[in-house]
Amino acid sequence: MRIDRALTRRSFVQSIGGTVSALYASRFGGLDLSSADPAQAVLRSRPRKPTETAKTGMQPLGLGFGRDGFLYVPSTYKSDKATPLLVLLHGATQDSTLWSRGPLDKIFDNPAIIVLAPDSRERTWDLSLGGYGPDCRFIDDALALTFRKCNVDPARIALGGFSDGASYALSLGISNGDLFSALIALSPGFIAPARRKGTPRIFISHGTQDQILPIDETSRTIVPELKEAGFPVHYEEFDGPHTVTVNEMTTAMRWFVPGSKL
Repeated sequence: MRIDRALTRRSFVQSIGGTVSALYASRFGGLDLSSADPAQAVLRSRPRKPTETAKTGMQPLGLGFGRDGFLYVPSTYKSDKATPLLVLLHGATQDSTLWSRGPLDKIFDNPAIIVLAPDSRERTWDLSLGGYGPDCRFIDDALALTFRKCNVDPARIALGGFSDGASYALSLGISNGDLFSALIALSPGFIAPARRKGTPRIFISHGTQDQILPIDETSRTIVPELKEAGFPVHYEEFDGPHTVTVNEMTTAMRWFVPGSKL
């Protein structure tokens, strides 16, 4: 799905540099966000002492009917050690199984990284359908479940995604930078935060042969805007199409958890 929604530099920098009063509706072609409520983008769940015992491996969330998601607790997880958490968001028309097709035990077990991968409520994330809402609430519930089960390091919580999920990760992540210390965007198409809260560090990668979300209209526009707004950005380009690669995921994990032996 192609999304041509790059903000102009001036509007973006001015908006996320100060108070955001709207969701940049005029910058998104036919997508009208003028009536969206920015308060709906606020995530309220926070890490706490677990009250349940986490099982290792991949397990369904059990929060949704039909579209749900999974929690992956690596075999190297130790309940007495605060562990990084990575929330991963799939692309449009996909679901959380996108993240279960690769070697989870190799990418997320050394070092241990807990992975939460929710499904969007509809064919893509709510922001692309008109504004923040049901997906934010579902992600909040999934985070609450994760925090009940796992000993999560509050200083190392990342929000990441691919394609529409990457756009959502950047937008929702900047809106909740007091929760997410890092954002990982693989081939994003746009950015529309409801507000700016904190200054999370950001990893962005994009294929130079991307025909779905062309790099010149997306990441090569987004990255300078983020840097000008004061965000620390690590940006990489790879020779490839609109896809998630093991190499890019491995690089992102090394960036998220320095010292990784991947």
